[in-house]
Amino acid sequence: MAAMSTVTYQLADLWEALAEAGPDDECLVAGDVRHTRGSLDRAANRVANLLVERGVQPGQRVGIYARNRAEFIEALLACWKVAAIPVNINWRYVAEELRYILDDAGLVAVFVERGYLPVLDELAADFPGIHTNVVLEDGTDHQPANLETLAWEEAVGRQPATGGFDVPRIPDDVYILYTGGTTGMPKGVMWRHEDFFFACLMGGTALGPISSPEQIRDNVVPVFRVDSVILGPLMHGAGQWNTLIALYSGGKAILYMGRSYEPAAVLDLIGQERPTSIGLTGDAMGRQLAETVLAHPDRWDVSSLVSVGNGGATLTGSVKQQLHLAFPDAVIYDAFGSSETGAAGRGFDEGESSDTPVFVVDDTTAVLDPATLRPVTPGSDEQGLFARRGHIPLGYWNDEVKTRSTFVTDEHGVRWVLPGDHAKVDDQGRILLLGRGSVCINTGGEKVFPEEVEAAIRSHPAVFDAVVVGVPDERWGQRVAALVQLRDGVEELTLEELQTHCRTKVAGYKVPRDLVLGAAPRTNVGKADYGTASSVVRERLGLS
Repeated sequence: MAAMSTVTYQLADLWEALAEAGPDDECLVAGDVRHTRGSLDRAANRVANLLVERGVQPGQRVGIYARNRAEFIEALLACWKVAAIPVNINWRYVAEELRYILDDAGLVAVFVERGYLPVLDELAADFPGIHTNVVLEDGTDHQPANLETLAWEEAVGRQPATGGFDVPRIPDDVYILYTGGTTGMPKGVMWRHEDFFFACLMGGTALGPISSPEQIRDNVVPVFRVDSVILGPLMHGAGQWNTLIALYSGGKAILYMGRSYEPAAVLDLIGQERPTSIGLTGDAMGRQLAETVLAHPDRWDVSSLVSVGNGGATLTGSVKQQLHLAFPDAVIYDAFGSSETGAAGRGFDEGESSDTPVFVVDDTTAVLDPATLRPVTPGSDEQGLFARRGHIPLGYWNDEVKTRSTFVTDEHGVRWVLPGDHAKVDDQGRILLLGRGSVCINTGGEKVFPEEVEAAIRSHPAVFDAVVVGVPDERWGQRVAALVQLRDGVEELTLEELQTHCRTKVAGYKVPRDLVLGAAPRTNVGKADYGTASSVVRERLGLS
C-alpha cells in the first residue's frame, strides 16, 4: 500500500490510502464474491504482480473483455497500481469492431471471458503484440485455436498479495474510456487521473470534493454512505463510474450479474443488499422496474432506497410518475454527463415529471455560441452547445483532428470541451438539453451511429443505398430502422435476410429492426437526408 506521506490524486494511491484506513469494511458484492476493502486490495495486488511478471510497463494498455464481475474491478485497480492503462472492450462487438479497438489501443494484454475467446482468437495472428491473454471462466468451454492463454485462477492465484510496486505514480497518469463516435468508430477519451477523480467520481464524496488526497481516509466513516446497485455494464462509463463512486466515497458497489435485465432479479438484489441508490437507463429499465413493483407491492422491500437516478437515455414523465409510486421514499433524478464531460449536472423531479428535464449545473459549465464561444443569453430562445471547463479530458487517443474540434479555447484562454449537445439556458440559469446535433440513435442506452450501420447494409449485394434512422419504441426508447434502395434488377430483400447479413458486420443492438424499401434520400451535395428518410420510414411503418 502507498505510504502515509505519499498519497496523490492518482487512482491507485487514493484507493490504497482508503483501504489501509478501513480494510475491514465490505465494499464490493458480485454474486457469491464479497470483498472488504482489504481483500479487494489484496486481490488487485495479485493481478498487478501478474502484470509485472508478464512485462507490462507503465503507460501500456491492457484490455478488459468481460461482463460484470469482481475480477473486472480487480483488474482496473491492478492496472492503476502499476501505472498501466485499462481499456474497456464492448463484449457485443463482432470481429471487425474488435479489430479496430485492438489496433487503435495497441493492447499488450487482455483479460477475457472464455465465452469471448472465439472473437479474439479469430484476430490473434494479426496482433502479435498482445503477449498475455488471461482467461476468466464463465461456464463456457471455448478452446482457442490460435491464442496462447493463461487461466486467471492459476496465473493470478500464485502471485503474492503484497503491493509496493516499483513504478512511478503521478496524478498525470492516464485513464482511457472508449466510447462510440459520430462516425461509428469508438473513440478513446483520455483523462488525467486527477481530473477524472474530480469530474467523474464526484471528488471523493457525495456531498462535495475532498480538499487533499490524504482526506480520502476520512471516507471510512462517510457523511453520506453510497451503497449502489450497479445495473449498467462495466464496459461502459456509467457502470464503471457508479461503481468507483461507491468504492472511493466509502460505500459499497453491488454488481448486477444477470446476463439480461430481469426486474424481479434486480428487486431481489435490492431486498437482499439494502442499497441506498440505484441507477437506471431510461424508460426501458424504469418502466419495467416500476411496473414489477406495483404489480406485487407486498413482495419486495425497497424502503432502503433514498435515490433512483437515471442517465444515458430519456426517462419520460409518465415513467417518473410510476417510479414515484413504486419507490415513495426515494428521490427521482436525471443525471447528465458524457465520456468527455464527466458528471456534469442533475435534474431533480419535483412532481412535474417533465419529459424534458432541466439540469442544475455548477460554474464550470455553460452553453456557448459555437461560433464565438461566448455564453448564450439566459431566459431567451438562443441555442448553443453545452460546454464544460476545468477538470476535462486531455483529448482523444490517436485522434488529433477530433480533439481539436471538440476541445477548444476561448478568447480569454479558457479551455472548453464541446461534446455536441445542443442546449439553452432558462432564466434561473438551469440548462435544457435539446439533443445531439448528430443523428445518433439511442436504443436502451446503447448509442448507434447511422453511418456505421449504413455501411454494413450497403455491403449486401442486393443493396444500392441505405439511410438509417431511429424510430420510437415503447420499450427501448428508439429502435433502428433502415430505408433501403435496392440495386436495379433486384426486386426483393427481406428483413430477416438483411439482419442475417448485418450481424456479421455490427453488434446485435445495431442491427435494423425495421426495413422499408424505397429510394434513399440525399441532399444536393450527396449527404444522407435524415429528415426526409425519417418521415418516409415513420409514414410507411404507421408511426406518428
